[in-house]
Amino acid sequence: MKERLLGKNPEELKQIALQLGLPAFTGKQIAQWLYVKRAKSIEEMTNLSKLGRERLSQSYEVGLSSPIDVQTSKDGTRKYLFPVNGESANAVEAVMIPDGERKTLCVSSQAGCKMGCKFCMTGRQGFHGNLDAADILSQFFAIEEAGQLTNTVFMGMGEPLDNWEQVKRVIEVLTADWGLAWSPKRITLSTIGVLPKLKQFLDESRCHLAVSLHNPFPEERAEMMPVQKAWSITEIVRLIKQYDFSGQRRVSFEYTVFEGWNNSPRHAAELIRLLKHLECRVNLIRFHKIPDFPYGTAPEKAMEAFKTLLEEGGLTATIRASRGEDIFAACGLLAGKHAAEHSQK
Repeated sequence: MKERLLGKNPEELKQIALQLGLPAFTGKQIAQWLYVKRAKSIEEMTNLSKLGRERLSQSYEVGLSSPIDVQTSKDGTRKYLFPVNGESANAVEAVMIPDGERKTLCVSSQAGCKMGCKFCMTGRQGFHGNLDAADILSQFFAIEEAGQLTNTVFMGMGEPLDNWEQVKRVIEVLTADWGLAWSPKRITLSTIGVLPKLKQFLDESRCHLAVSLHNPFPEERAEMMPVQKAWSITEIVRLIKQYDFSGQRRVSFEYTVFEGWNNSPRHAAELIRLLKHLECRVNLIRFHKIPDFPYGTAPEKAMEAFKTLLEEGGLTATIRASRGEDIFAACGLLAGKHAAEHSQK
């Protein structure tokens, strides 16, 4: 199998060029073709010599994967299904969410997930492997809206910090002058809190952070999120409080509201206590009902009441609008459906 060029930086591409007997500046040329001109094949790299393209093609390919399915919601949300390393059995999802002039891409970083959160359809599918940088970048480059994207969230399938080295490569491509030259403010990484990698992320990037919290009581959180036993939400918040979020960098906490489990006044009080003295936002999320799960969706009135309790306690809270419900836009639903169909063939 040929090695993929997508995801490599100019220095790595320079070393490849030198190994093939090509001039060192060829590395910068390849980087421009990959990230600025968005070439789909080495043959398109016309300012490389014919011999150079032939040598490169013998062992390398661009590595761009095209979606194998796309669904469009009545609200404009689009869900794309991508193969992983050319294989469609364990496909992953990317969701493009339009909002006026803003177009946000929700990207996946793993096929399945190890973390096993009981309310997550991706977690129920088990873990099938990390995506490499080419698989992740394909979600940016191979969709219809590729040239119109304004923001991205690493909030799709998988735990980004469990695949931090590849995710870091992608962030470098997105933010570097030789890449897409995005501001880090356009990027948000969502995590359940993989503590060692979380510190690396906070030290090595300036991107926004979103933490999946869902319950402020450690013992209750552990019921639904096994990772709590390894990395406590208390430790996660303690680490985050060591960093400055009073300026342009933001931290938010994702809180899916389950009726009768995590939306009582005592949960609000503990959440207020946990996040005290931290400049942050709490995003309240409506739960999409899934099979064989004991809790249901909280009604609108209950969501508003919980939001009011948080605001009265000094927190900034919002209720996130649901998008793309008619196309299985919640993470893992379409990929799970595809995997089930694929296993029956």
